[in-house]
Amino acid sequence: MTRRIDIVEVGPRDGLQNDPADLSVDQKLEFIARLEAAGVRRMESGSFVNPKAVPKMAASPAVFAGLDRTKPTRHIALALNETGVRRAIEAKADEINFVLVAGEGFGRRNQGMSPQESADMLAKCAPLVLEAGLPLSATISVAFGDPYDGDVDIAVVGSLAAQAQRAGVAELALGDTIGAATPWDVRRRIDRVRMEAPDVFLRMHFHDTRGAGLANVFTAVEAGVDVIDASCGGIGGCPFAPAATGNVATEDVVWMLDRAGFETGIDLGRMIATAKWLEGVLGHPVASALSRAGSFPPAP
Repeated sequence: MTRRIDIVEVGPRDGLQNDPADLSVDQKLEFIARLEAAGVRRMESGSFVNPKAVPKMAASPAVFAGLDRTKPTRHIALALNETGVRRAIEAKADEINFVLVAGEGFGRRNQGMSPQESADMLAKCAPLVLEAGLPLSATISVAFGDPYDGDVDIAVVGSLAAQAQRAGVAELALGDTIGAATPWDVRRRIDRVRMEAPDVFLRMHFHDTRGAGLANVFTAVEAGVDVIDASCGGIGGCPFAPAATGNVATEDVVWMLDRAGFETGIDLGRMIATAKWLEGVLGHPVASALSRAGSFPPAP
């Protein structure tokens, strides 16, 4: 059988949270609908964080209220604390992704917590999610490097993974929030997390800040990871990660995997068309290679 690699589309959340453009709720819902039409079945559709800290996500409750729930897509809500988790449950999120942090400097600026405090907060919030009958995933942000403190100790990543497993997390993403990872870093951290938390499924979240995004995806897939985060157009970034650019572009990842014979369930032509539509809505070009060069071989 052809191996399937599932894509978690993060454009509506990670993609838009740091973009200069300020999309309306209707525009965000159209973006989501276009992604669904391209075959996306799991996506981060918003985050329930302090609207003063991340104003681009302030309308997430309205976005979740406007979703077409007849579609098969699972809509993920991101949360950092108990208030966010409760708001996400109230908004009828299909899944909650909780953010852990591996770096002290970034953690203090992004969520006002140290790495251990973020793990303690997860332990406090996990029962709320599980009692609501929702899947709980977690992302370890800056798992490959902190923009303020530099290199992140792999032992910290492993400890956070072990604590996430104990809290009941079913799937754990390693987040290269600032695009500092190399393929060798990716393999070492995957191996360490599998040793510390053998019962969780792994997901990888790469930014392409330094041009290694697709190489890191390749390494993760070769290491047996079957779930990859990506953002249509390669848009994205973090308000608390200076100089960090967008996620690996969904269409670039899908093209590479398609050419290698993997199944993603994503219609590449529609995803490229969505990236081109997004350029018009955002008012600036997007970063993906396929939005410029198109697919290969060309469509007949």
